[in-house]
Amino acid sequence: MERSAENLLDPRESVSDVVDWALPYDARRPAVCGSMAVATSQPLAAQAGLEILRRGGSAADAAVATAAAMTVLEPTTNGIGGDAFVLGIFDGEVVGLNASGRSPARQARSVFDGQAGMSMRGWGPVTVPGAVSGWVALWKRFGRLPFADLMEPAVRFARDGFLVAPRTASLWARAYPSMSQFAEWKRVFAPNGRAPFAAERVVFPDHARTLEEIAQTEGATFYSGAIARKIAVAAREAGAFLDEADLKTHAAQWVEPLEAPFGASNMLAIPPNGQGIAAQIARGILDECRANPRFSELSPDCADSVHLAAEAMKLAFRIVHREVGDPSAMRVKPEALLAREFLAQRAEEIDPAKAQDFEHGPPKTGGTILLCTADRDGNMVSLIQSNYTGWGSGIVIPGTGIAMQNRGACFTLERGHVNEYAPSKLPYHTIIPGMLIERDEKGAALPHVAFGCMGGYMQPQGQLQIASRLEDARANPQAALDAPRWQVSDGLKLDLEPGCSEAMLAELRARGHDVQVANEKSITFGRAQCIMRVEHGYIAASDSRGDAQAVVA
Repeated sequence: MERSAENLLDPRESVSDVVDWALPYDARRPAVCGSMAVATSQPLAAQAGLEILRRGGSAADAAVATAAAMTVLEPTTNGIGGDAFVLGIFDGEVVGLNASGRSPARQARSVFDGQAGMSMRGWGPVTVPGAVSGWVALWKRFGRLPFADLMEPAVRFARDGFLVAPRTASLWARAYPSMSQFAEWKRVFAPNGRAPFAAERVVFPDHARTLEEIAQTEGATFYSGAIARKIAVAAREAGAFLDEADLKTHAAQWVEPLEAPFGASNMLAIPPNGQGIAAQIARGILDECRANPRFSELSPDCADSVHLAAEAMKLAFRIVHREVGDPSAMRVKPEALLAREFLAQRAEEIDPAKAQDFEHGPPKTGGTILLCTADRDGNMVSLIQSNYTGWGSGIVIPGTGIAMQNRGACFTLERGHVNEYAPSKLPYHTIIPGMLIERDEKGAALPHVAFGCMGGYMQPQGQLQIASRLEDARANPQAALDAPRWQVSDGLKLDLEPGCSEAMLAELRARGHDVQVANEKSITFGRAQCIMRVEHGYIAASDSRGDAQAVVA
């Protein structure tokens, strides 16, 4: 087929006619170094954050700009209608921000009577979107530039268009069959009757106008203005329960991060309703194991290390799946779950020679983005936001481009469970930002690593593995992200990425693990970001499992 310069990449044809997107060769990328850094799973968004840092913005400013851009550039995994959590360190102050929303006040438990579990689509699992409130709260406390400046890159991408990244295009195509049943979703995200191809230009005019309104009102429109009314009207017209009062009463909450030892550093986590405590529990169990040599002395690529860590992770999941939910409903304080005596008792349950089913339950899936930022002054942010499963509920608010999350699907309908659905309640939350800090001789916090691993139940597992490689094996950030990962699910299942030795696989099977090796490294095992503080700046890395990029200046 002959092509002129004008039609070389004609979007009416598959870009695969022009470009083969396969990656048949192993590729290695180095970590990057600079005096300020941004890392996320979409290169244009990372560059938007770096643009803000170059203009004198703080790590908080860069995080907000990157997060807003990600709602445009990677709508397959997050959006304006989702939630967000943040960990940060600013001038030695460690902070946490919980920007997750509650279930509608008027949606009773009886709405779900007769169902085996929470619904995944439609208005039933929709909770109040908290992401925008998180952006505003982070900017108000630690920002330096005008809020509208932070929204400008995202508005530009939505209004003028962008080229869809390859893995994002793949996720888009995967979601199309189920999401296309929703008319407004199809109008906004598949106007050509299909998912866009990789490198195809996409524009989101509704999304651009919504971001402009958010910029002009510093987020107020979303919770008490025109956009709030559009959301409430859409719910009423569908016979759903989310209303203006739910949106108006929402507020992001500053929280004290949980802090637990991890090697020579301390790992931070947003306290429940998030599952970040799971990674801290797993590490605590490993530190209490009486195995010889100790877990921290083992190679992360040996069978002993993987076995112990997988068993500890299963125990951690058992605990959080039973005990974590809305803090007001929990029976146990989070600090009690991190107590050394409690962790030592759990460590006694591990058999170094045998895999066990700890009845930790089926995993919770998810689709998420995570970003890390760091400025010249040593301030660092780890921010994660999500619609839960891909685009979420399938509900898109007419004329706004806002895809509403289905985070309420994380509730259980089990009677008496701490995470049982109830009105005005926070659900168990899978998204978790990650951060490691150090303490000086006076106990003051020092920035060390902002990181995180996306992907539902893979998140605490990925955090445990990445942090262990950084802290115990002294791996550089890119190597820590590139290394093959494992994941436990239910029962004795243990999935591993290619790259593990046959001897290790054989030993794990001999210990009773139901081992399956994936065909390739993929987002199934999470997509991670990492920025490490060094004496005069940062080392930054981004996961090759996504359309990722770490950028520095």
